[in-house]
Amino acid sequence: MTTGSDNSTTAPSADATENSTYTRVEISLINYILPEEKLIDTPSQQDGIPASVEENLRIWGCEMIQTSGILLRLPQVAMATGQILFQRFYYSKSMVRHPVEIVAMACVNLASKIEESPRRPRDVANVFHHITQKRNDVKSYTPLILDAHYITLKNQVIKAERRILKELGFCVHVQHPHKLIVMYLQQLNCKDNTRLVQAAWNYMNDGLRTSVFLRYSPEIIACACIFLSARQLQIPLPDEPPWFEIFGAQFNQMEAICLEILALYARKPPKVSELDAILEKAREKIQDERAKNKAVQNVNRKESGFSPNISRPGTPSKNQDVGGGRNQHRDQYNNRRHRRGNSDNNDVSDDERHRKKRKHRHRHRRDSSSRTPSSSPDNSKHRREGSRKHKRHHYRSRDRKRDSGSRSPPKSRKYDKRRSVSPPRREKLRDQTAGRFSDQIKYSSGSKH
Repeated sequence: MTTGSDNSTTAPSADATENSTYTRVEISLINYILPEEKLIDTPSQQDGIPASVEENLRIWGCEMIQTSGILLRLPQVAMATGQILFQRFYYSKSMVRHPVEIVAMACVNLASKIEESPRRPRDVANVFHHITQKRNDVKSYTPLILDAHYITLKNQVIKAERRILKELGFCVHVQHPHKLIVMYLQQLNCKDNTRLVQAAWNYMNDGLRTSVFLRYSPEIIACACIFLSARQLQIPLPDEPPWFEIFGAQFNQMEAICLEILALYARKPPKVSELDAILEKAREKIQDERAKNKAVQNVNRKESGFSPNISRPGTPSKNQDVGGGRNQHRDQYNNRRHRRGNSDNNDVSDDERHRKKRKHRHRHRRDSSSRTPSSSPDNSKHRREGSRKHKRHHYRSRDRKRDSGSRSPPKSRKYDKRRSVSPPRREKLRDQTAGRFSDQIKYSSGSKH
């Protein structure tokens, strides 16, 4: 056992902890409670959506999740998880930039996996398609056709699911107050009162459309639902001491939750088409702002002399190879011509200059190929020796056909352009070769006799 001060270990001070370059990661099963400042100024309101419209859109999205969960026969816990994930996501992202219906489908798909009741994306898409048809009062319901639109929709849902996971930091655990309601009523000796249990359960499910699950803990929400259902059914509960204080709830918190839940029944349901029109106007406004900002940036670049097409020093240009080579020699040749003071070619582009070179080569080839076989018998041999290796086979086969007198007409216009022989000239060459070949036949036939 050591008593010296040198061997003793001390805990790090608060200043050292604050100045450290790392941070800690807390992993717990407690629901994530959003701060008040994040609940007031949401990304949707920053994009020009009024608070009332945003609230209606949140309620509409949660109703779609609840309805689709019933049609898909999901457990109530999965539907509650999907609605809470939906609410959490839109406190980080805007409804203008992320469609509500696509995010709702992704939340249903993700919640079914979290609560171990997975459903296929195709089934989720079919259910939402049915809900849309029912909302539009379609006379005959038709299933979703598996075409390109369905593939695009499926990919959008998968991408939205990944975006939700990324935005929430993969913290998708949700603690629900379903079991807490039953446990608290059992402690209050009211478990056998099915009306009270069912009313508290219904209030809790309706509260999923609000933000109470992001502001209060599940214990407080369970106490508020029991308090509201007992007041409605006029069932007395212990007052001395107050029963809710035993479970860690306060009266002002329960009152705020009850008022927010009751506000759902007093609201007038809006039309979905009106909400979509408001979102579309906000999207158009954002696109116009982007276009203006882009135009201003382009003007500033022109004034400053900056061009994104100009490469940085030390980097190869578009028409230059990394290792030099053919383009590098061509640039050196062009630079020498400019240094000589050739003013005729200063304003000529590289493509125009090379087009003239190709034209000059074709003209030289036309002049050399227009000679007749009788005037220059060694022309074909000279051309074979001076041509490139990959053209030798072509010229040999062509000369073989010409000497035999069975020269066939050109097969394509490209061959005509390369030869550059006019039709009258071609007929004259054919007659000359045919006449020489007929003289050879007569000489050979005479020798036989």
